[in-house]
Amino acid sequence: MKITTLLFASLGLLACGSACAADAPTIKATAANLPYGDPANPRQKVDIYAPSGAKNLPVVFWIHGGGWQAGDRTAIQLKPEAFVTKGFVFVSTGYRLLPEVDMVTIFRDIAKSLAWVHANIAKHGGDPKRIIVGGHSAGAQLAALICIDDRYLKAEGVPFSVLKGCFPVDGDTYDVPAMIETAETRLRVHGFPMPKQGHRVKFGNTPELHRDYSAVTHVAKGKGIPPFLILHVADHPDNTMQARRLEAVLKDAGIPAKAFGARETNHTRINENLGVPEDPSTKAMFEFVAEALKK
Repeated sequence: MKITTLLFASLGLLACGSACAADAPTIKATAANLPYGDPANPRQKVDIYAPSGAKNLPVVFWIHGGGWQAGDRTAIQLKPEAFVTKGFVFVSTGYRLLPEVDMVTIFRDIAKSLAWVHANIAKHGGDPKRIIVGGHSAGAQLAALICIDDRYLKAEGVPFSVLKGCFPVDGDTYDVPAMIETAETRLRVHGFPMPKQGHRVKFGNTPELHRDYSAVTHVAKGKGIPPFLILHVADHPDNTMQARRLEAVLKDAGIPAKAFGARETNHTRINENLGVPEDPSTKAMFEFVAEALKK
């Protein structure tokens, strides 16, 4: 594989490729453009998809990707229909992006959005005490962090007990220092310049913050961290190692976790195909969700 291909994938830029404009959901939202900020930035809104007559159904809270710099809550493909058909309320959230805001503000946006869902989802047929969090690429990092580093939800008054599971999809920054070192070492030993839009640029140049922005840093017993299914592309070495690292740290803390490597796919397709009935990642996802809701 060419070095440029590896770099392109590691930067998370595939999270919102040329297909994003056509990635609208296959069903209409039952409630759209609902603001969670006050006053709300145009990106601080959620869309809700619910079955007819929904009442007290489990909720999937979805975070889009796009390298923290792009993407949109409407780029969700088959997921709303797949979850609604199985009796879920599906919520897709937006959030402000780099460079308009810094990384911590993005984390706080996700927490604020989830807090709004917790407070309001019953009016849309959802159960505020049964929320499962998912996200792709940059959204995977955000999903994992918000379900592990409890500071952000605590600040919004949301207990970890409402989180029943987390399924991050092909993230590459559960351990930010490891990703930065891996990507930069690969370029340096081959004589390539450092990336102008790499993780060091996005996450800043402070090692302490790199650790603080890493989900693996905050894993600990007794916090109420929910079970994890960590979906990843099996033949992408960086994302595979990140998934295995997060799985290992969670298991060491006694938290149920499984890394599932999807074969014959890529960073974009693993996300786009979630919801396709015969897709292996979709099967693993729904098996995980069903098991998580038993607890």
